[in-house]
Amino acid sequence: MTHGAAPESTEDFVTANLKRNYTAHFLDGMLSFAGFRLISTPTFTPAYLFLLTGSKALVGVGSSLLQAGMMLSPMLIAAALSHRSLVLPAALRVGLFMRLMILALALTGWMLDGQSAIAATFLVLFLLGIGTGGQRVAFNLLLSKVIPIRRRGRLQGWRNFVGGLIAAGMSYLAGAWLIEGNFLGNGYASVFLLTFLLSCAGLLAIGLVMREPRDSAVAPRQPLFAHIATFPRHLADRDFRAFLIAQSTCTLARAAAPFYILFAGSKIGLDGHAVGSLALCFMAADTVSNLLWGRIGDRAGYRLTYMLAVALWIASTLVLMLMPSAFGMALAFCGLGASISGYLMSQQTMVLEFGAREDVAMRLGLTNTLDGVVSAIGPLFGGLVAALFGYDPLFIGSIVMLSVTLMLLLRLRDPRTIA
Repeated sequence: MTHGAAPESTEDFVTANLKRNYTAHFLDGMLSFAGFRLISTPTFTPAYLFLLTGSKALVGVGSSLLQAGMMLSPMLIAAALSHRSLVLPAALRVGLFMRLMILALALTGWMLDGQSAIAATFLVLFLLGIGTGGQRVAFNLLLSKVIPIRRRGRLQGWRNFVGGLIAAGMSYLAGAWLIEGNFLGNGYASVFLLTFLLSCAGLLAIGLVMREPRDSAVAPRQPLFAHIATFPRHLADRDFRAFLIAQSTCTLARAAAPFYILFAGSKIGLDGHAVGSLALCFMAADTVSNLLWGRIGDRAGYRLTYMLAVALWIASTLVLMLMPSAFGMALAFCGLGASISGYLMSQQTMVLEFGAREDVAMRLGLTNTLDGVVSAIGPLFGGLVAALFGYDPLFIGSIVMLSVTLMLLLRLRDPRTIA
């Protein structure tokens, strides 16, 4: 499923296979993105955890376990891939593991109940996090090899746009039909099964269509601890260090995300129609905005899109708090969908633009590990705050962290402008 290229012909190989690889990433992003959005957006999964546990604190525990898994795998995968001239075979294995955990999430919903269902769901979420963290590193490394930097934003914008259109329509149908109708005895399990099928189709497209060049710019093979020992060298780059700090404060702010839907449910109800409608607002805005984020990022750099996304995120959180009506909730979820999609695209693309080509794998590993550490702590703390003090203090804390992120980004040099 891959073809190698001699080191001196790598650029020619990328150019010759650009259309094919662009198509492969587009198909995978379109199908997998549509599937993943059904469970990664702050709508279906938090609502399912709340239905399963009846506890705001346990919703935070479930989200933290997912993020804890994402904390553990990036460095392992980065160390395993940094010396490989071909990444695709390992990326396919990591992607398959992640998708099998989504299937396991569906099966636990159908086969178990009570405390056993809660325990099994938490375990599967942890394993799903391990797969997700590994896939982020593997597939971003793959993207950096086969898609030139000036084409990445356009690709991500269009694939997320089309995938988002699919996900937006499916999200409403999933809420109004699968969940509200308790399809196959468990509507949420049916949503997870649908996610599994769509994401498997995307992975198959990558495996059959993509052609990867054999890379000569790879780090020598080393044990994991030797890679970890290189962290001070990466952190010595003041721009990359500032980027990591900004990412950490933004990740702390994201701890409030699982509780957006619970807050909305406390105002307008949490039945299948409400969850589906708000998911539709979130994904539709995510979908449309991706084209804008990608175009701005390609032309002006992703530092600018990062700042715009964070500013919109602050405004949307204020709308969520201050307009507790059905219209206000819909408006807030539109803003949240657009802002979080801009944040994710900006953060995931900017990290590829720092430093030398052979260090990409370790930068991805370091970035995603740090993100996982902060993300694992954040939702757990957020769940306790929401349970003990209510939603307002949690959302105010999120706004403060987003404001700090914005100030840090204003002082950060765009990696494209650094000589």
